[in-house]
Amino acid sequence: MNKYMQLALEEAKKGLLNGEGGPFGAVIVKDGKVIAKAHNQVLSKKDSTAHAEMEAIRKACKVLDDFSLKGCILYATGEPCPMCFSAIYWARLDKVVYCNTKKEAKEIGFDDEFITEVLQGKTAPTIPFVQQTHTTCKEILKLWEEKEDKTPY
Repeated sequence: MNKYMQLALEEAKKGLLNGEGGPFGAVIVKDGKVIAKAHNQVLSKKDSTAHAEMEAIRKACKVLDDFSLKGCILYATGEPCPMCFSAIYWARLDKVVYCNTKKEAKEIGFDDEFITEVLQGKTAPTIPFVQQTHTTCKEILKLWEEKEDKTPY
């Protein structure tokens, strides 16, 4: 095990023992330097998005003062869930190294398979998503499209 995964495991243990959340930790590294460390804080923050990977991405973006984490590697104690997987792509990380699999996490009560199945179209969504169209809503898209000083992402 490399030193970055060891740090991720230490973070996971810290959060778990402090009752902050599940057994998950994450570390983001750029050019051999640790940019951010985080652990799951779903319970302590009462925030369902406070997964270790999400927290590490938020911290790394602040440290680098950028929304892009190109050139960075994420070390995570668990295979990322669908939310974290998406955030990893939005953050443009170069690579993800993980330890425990989704199957192993499911065996101890952390099951995100139902979300993956909805995303893959294998299962019907249980939460209704209803589009409410209005011409005013389209104006905000047009405003972005016409904005000359926008930063595409």
